[in-house]
Amino acid sequence: MFATASVHAPHAGAGAYRQVGVTTGVSAASPHQLVLMLFDGFDEALAQALGSLRGGAIEAKCSAITRATRIVDEGLRANLDLSAGGTLAADLRELYAYVSLRLVKANLNNDAAGIEECRRLMQPLREAWASIAPEAPEATQAA
Repeated sequence: MFATASVHAPHAGAGAYRQVGVTTGVSAASPHQLVLMLFDGFDEALAQALGSLRGGAIEAKCSAITRATRIVDEGLRANLDLSAGGTLAADLRELYAYVSLRLVKANLNNDAAGIEECRRLMQPLREAWASIAPEAPEATQAA
């Protein structure tokens, strides 16, 4: 059973372990960490898209860009609180809408520059989010 699986899908086991790790990480993560995981997943998906595009693996490129777009639309943009977030939340909503549209166009046109642009636009947000990591929960657990 396992030999057959490894012959047809040699990386299936690694993918299963990675999925367990992701699931465990998500269930144990704080809301702040979950957003950071979304930013990291976005960047990882676009890195995969660029590698696939450069390697001529168009189907893998499409899959990776779709994953990145879903992270932006369903993870980041859908969870903005426009009433509490004010102008900042509205500006983020517009940025996320632009990134999603730009990724669709980059996907359709096999445009590496468009993918790289989206990574550059989102990287400062990831860095800013990481820099405001809450320390209070860790201090509480240590006490």
